[in-house]
Amino acid sequence: MTEETDDTLRRRAWEGVADAIRQGGYGPGGRLPPERELADRLDVSRSTLRLALHDLERAGIILRRPGRGGGTFVAAPKVERDLGSFAGLGEYIRRQGLVAGARVIAVALAAAEPSVAEALRLGAAEPVVAITRVRLADGEPIALERSRFPAGRFPGLAEQALGGSLYDLLHERYGEAPERAVERIEPVAAEDEAAALLDVPAGTPLLAVERVAYNRAGEPIEHATDLFRGDRTRVVVWTNPPEDRP
Repeated sequence: MTEETDDTLRRRAWEGVADAIRQGGYGPGGRLPPERELADRLDVSRSTLRLALHDLERAGIILRRPGRGGGTFVAAPKVERDLGSFAGLGEYIRRQGLVAGARVIAVALAAAEPSVAEALRLGAAEPVVAITRVRLADGEPIALERSRFPAGRFPGLAEQALGGSLYDLLHERYGEAPERAVERIEPVAAEDEAAALLDVPAGTPLLAVERVAYNRAGEPIEHATDLFRGDRTRVVVWTNPPEDRP
């Protein structure tokens, strides 16, 4: 009989846990059996099992939580956000079989910060409509959106129902829609306010996307900073022309 190598055992343990998730009816957030039970069931050592669990966690399939009440849990699916499309985040969430939602945190008519005023080509005295929302997938927060729109271009925007697609609202009420955007992406650590709104510990890695969106005439109509939970979202960038996308 051929003796299995460490890598083979590790792979077998990986596949065994993945099969247990698929066949055992464990949904997102479901707690897997203890390590000892899993190791016995898969006929591997606990050290090999832990290596496999580490690989599964890095792949985003499971989450491991230490301490009392901890254990190994099935991770929620990641929402893919295509930077090459102007479909709203809610549309991406629905396409992946999840229930999309938005919680409006704050709406205000405010003076634009210097960087925002520059991006939107506003004068020093021109205000913006500042909208802060938490985006939800199956009721769980996955992103914090901070959007700024020129108040003079969109009168009455602050009084509208803002729980749905903002781009659809701009198109239907004001005849405006973004045609292109410049987006800059960088990793950041969650500060206290963002951490509380996204239901993650302070310092959790987030993906920050800063966006300036332009209308067909090339005029800037939105400046936004979106903070995405790294454990719940994945960014997709297409390099082929739009007509070649599946």
